[in-house]
Amino acid sequence: TRSARFFFSPETSIMGISRDSFHKRRATGGRRPAPHKKRKYELGRPAAHTRLGPKRVHLVRCRAGAIKHRALRLEVGNFAWASEAVTRKTRLIDVVYNASNNELVRTKTIVKNAIVQVDATPFRQWYESHYNLPLGRKKGKADESEELKKHRSKHVLRKVGARKSSAKLDQHLEEQFSTGRLYACIASRPGQSGRADGYILEGKELDFYLRKLKNKRGH
Repeated sequence: TRSARFFFSPETSIMGISRDSFHKRRATGGRRPAPHKKRKYELGRPAAHTRLGPKRVHLVRCRAGAIKHRALRLEVGNFAWASEAVTRKTRLIDVVYNASNNELVRTKTIVKNAIVQVDATPFRQWYESHYNLPLGRKKGKADESEELKKHRSKHVLRKVGARKSSAKLDQHLEEQFSTGRLYACIASRPGQSGRADGYILEGKELDFYLRKLKNKRGH
């Protein structure tokens, strides 16, 4: 009887996730021969699928002893307000848009470049302290802020008064401050760094995503 011969095929293997390219076909459609079996340096790992929730981060030991921080749940992050050159730690409220996959919005998965809503309170407190002006407050309730009631010396009042000329905000941002939520973009990689940091959307980029969200609601 003829003995059976078994050939290694990455396509049929169930050994795990591999990042090699030998299982890919050529541009012409032909199969590529596998010159070797799987290697440690070609390994891949399951995606983190970071969701909204109380912080939960796992440490992953990688090649050469490097440590990755695999975030499984996150609820806060550092977000930059670029036009005002200020960064504050704030709470993540919701995931509202993802250019790659709507399923990531439904499951509230946090990935790089996802559009999220964050709590506007830390930025409003900074703005009112810096400019001594109410922001996003209803008429009649503008003077209730502790920052606006705080006693200031004449020198500080002159300094704050000089800033007021540059205190004008974009209309879309003002509307968001009145709702207590700001649109922001995730700039970090939660599955690699264990953090969900990003920046507040402004200007043309904010207009672009507002149009996308409006079209999405229309469907």
